[in-house]
Amino acid sequence: MPILRKHTGVRGETSIEVFFDLVYAFAITQLSHFLLDHATVEGAVQTVLLLAMVWLGWSYTLWVTNWLDPERLPVRLLLLALMLVSLIVSAGIPDAFGDRGLAVGGAYAAMQIGRSLFAVIVLRGETLQRNFERILVWCIVSGSLAVAGGLQHGAVRDLLWLVAVGVDVAGSAAGFYVPGLGRSTTRDWNIEGRHMAERCQSFVLIALGESIVVIGVGLSGLPSLGLPELAAMVIAFAASVGLWWVYFDRSAEVAASVLATSADPGRLGRSAYHSIHPVMIGGIIAVAAGDHAIVAHPTSTAGAATALMLVGGSAIFLAGHAMFKMTVWHVRPWSRLAAIVLLAMFSLVALFLPNLIVGAGAAAIVFAVAVSDPYLSKRHERVPRARRPASTSRSKNRSG
Repeated sequence: MPILRKHTGVRGETSIEVFFDLVYAFAITQLSHFLLDHATVEGAVQTVLLLAMVWLGWSYTLWVTNWLDPERLPVRLLLLALMLVSLIVSAGIPDAFGDRGLAVGGAYAAMQIGRSLFAVIVLRGETLQRNFERILVWCIVSGSLAVAGGLQHGAVRDLLWLVAVGVDVAGSAAGFYVPGLGRSTTRDWNIEGRHMAERCQSFVLIALGESIVVIGVGLSGLPSLGLPELAAMVIAFAASVGLWWVYFDRSAEVAASVLATSADPGRLGRSAYHSIHPVMIGGIIAVAAGDHAIVAHPTSTAGAATALMLVGGSAIFLAGHAMFKMTVWHVRPWSRLAAIVLLAMFSLVALFLPNLIVGAGAAAIVFAVAVSDPYLSKRHERVPRARRPASTSRSKNRSG
């Protein structure tokens, strides 16, 4: 069927997909600002919940465009429609737990249900149709909960949205089991590994871009630039570079090759990319929010909120990357685990230190991981030979 994407084994990110991501650049900015404006435990939990809704909306679309050709007009129109609805979600984030709850919940439901219904229709007669029939049932449940949450207020909304997100997360883990329709297996999800890896790398870059935007906006809003402000700029920029270095310098490209040559790319894509990447992105968002405090008030005492954003955000990112490496290469990433312990110890005193020192300390620990990687990871960060199928068997295993 022409609407299916041709799996060529090479990179295939299209211009319409990059255009689609622009809305999510705005969403990440909104999430960072939401965390800044709600720097409490409740605010942090709500930020995580909103991030989950944003990520699931984006990630479910990633799976669809891995199977369907974005260059075909129907799929392109789907992406543009999803882009518009995503804009509603992104614009509603600042007041998602206030007056715009129904707009956010309704838009989330429209994305999840509409995307799945579209796939069921255009995949008539294809093996993947039954898979999307199961996904549609699960999305109707999660979408209904999202709308119901938007109609409620306070803790009830939080709970209903949490359950809605839980349904979408549990769906993939359960193979979207539906009585009478059966269960999908990861081997049914015959994905193009390099495409999925490249798309997730793009989302990580979007999140890192928010850190750069925060630095620039913070500097432009200052009445004057002195040595503390310039030092804050350098430290905040260094923090973003460190996070980028850890993710992209070695493991990102090799992991893409592992996924592309995996005997079960659907399983690895679900675990290493669909489930683990939002953990790293959450850490980046927290660090970006902390960067705002560094630039705006470099010599002020950090306090608990800022310290947790900077130190805790770095630890969350490294924890996510540790899980990523363990999932892809089945190793124990001791450098990341040691760095997390150091960050935990540093957090005990960080809230009493100036923002500059806290930012510099967290960035230094992340950089230590980046610098040590070439020496500690060179033996295991490779494409296992056992996962390299012959070209003839690869073509047999791929559909569409």
